[in-house]
Amino acid sequence: MKINMPENANRIIHTLNDAGYEAYIVGGCVRDAILGKEPDDWDITTSAKPEDVKRLFDRTIDTGIAHGTVTVMFGKEGYEVTTYRVDGEYTDHRRPDKVTFTSELVEDMKRRDFTINAMAYNDADGLVDKFDGVKDLEAHIIRCVGEPSERFDEDALRILRAVRFSAQLDFEIEDRTKESIRKQAKFLKDISAERIQVELTKLLMSDHPEKLIDAYELGVTAIILPEFDVMMETPQINKHHAYSVGEHTIKVVENVPKDKVLRLAALLHDVAKPTTKTNDGQWDHFYGHNEAGVEMAGKILKRLKYDNATISRVKRLVLWHDFGMGGLPKIKTFRRSLSKMGEDLFEDFTYIKRADILAQSEFQREEKLERLEALKGYYDEVISNNQCISLKDLAITGSDLIALGMKPGKEIGEVLNGLLDMVIDDPSLNDKDKLIEIFNNRK
Repeated sequence: MKINMPENANRIIHTLNDAGYEAYIVGGCVRDAILGKEPDDWDITTSAKPEDVKRLFDRTIDTGIAHGTVTVMFGKEGYEVTTYRVDGEYTDHRRPDKVTFTSELVEDMKRRDFTINAMAYNDADGLVDKFDGVKDLEAHIIRCVGEPSERFDEDALRILRAVRFSAQLDFEIEDRTKESIRKQAKFLKDISAERIQVELTKLLMSDHPEKLIDAYELGVTAIILPEFDVMMETPQINKHHAYSVGEHTIKVVENVPKDKVLRLAALLHDVAKPTTKTNDGQWDHFYGHNEAGVEMAGKILKRLKYDNATISRVKRLVLWHDFGMGGLPKIKTFRRSLSKMGEDLFEDFTYIKRADILAQSEFQREEKLERLEALKGYYDEVISNNQCISLKDLAITGSDLIALGMKPGKEIGEVLNGLLDMVIDDPSLNDKDKLIEIFNNRK
């Protein structure tokens, strides 16, 4: 088997070999290359100690030198080079208390998480696969190296990584590995929110985000996203629905584009349904779930350490995801709603809403889709005719009002918003002379 690696990765390996050390590309890059995918990173493992690596290369960065990792730089391009190591005892389910360097590649491979990530390669020796990683790749299996309980005890994040890899690769988790996940999922409480966020995002952005249901069934979401468990356990007895809140949610996630904000908004758009659920004796209702969902989504995303821009946009989509579904508004009302929603959100709203409709029952599905298309038509009309829906497009500014004799202060904003309301109702009024005339007449 021949793997075509970048020239600089090969250069590192040859430099280390020429100095008398072993060196291989290792882990995910080997896995991806075998699968015919382009690796994101090309990591290298070596028998050389960190100080030896630093001596052999002109530019290095001590990215994780305590654990044997040095980044070798070529221009702006970096390659992580890590010394073979044996990990000591793990007492916090996150990191080894100490590491010991070793000269044996196989000892280093024993500490790795899954067989598909425990392969190494260089041109001279070819593929080194001591744990049947290729066999598991061919069988589409996620299997721990050695004893699963030991691997998860070393780093509990591997529990979530198992589900993430199964989603990215569309693989099944092997039974013994799965059983250990069930028993040890509780240790995810020891993992930082930042690390969990990275894995959850990768899972959601994969081709198979429905694997989140596996995470639920294995007890993983009970620790990292307990709100999802409640959603999975909340039925929707309503003619508009055919699934539980959780099952419906996953179908929405599957059917929006692979964009972080869209997938998070899809995941959380109905998060407040369990807390707002009522029943009239026949049907379930979820009045106000979008407004309540804004607060819940914000708390969840903040807990998982998402950035403020992502949190803000997801919350806006949660608030507006049901817009226009109670009946097609008049275009004047649409313009007013679009002004509140924000023109920048409308396209993402349509992605969420279409996926939401398709994840419901077939009751009135065609009417709902037609209504969504009508809203898109309204939007196209507003944009193509340059109709004003925000202060930035208003033909008059605060400076103009000051020039007309107003004193600077909050009253200027009140006047501008009043003029904007008039323009939203009648776009033909968005003319500077007309607005000045209206202003003068109102004084």
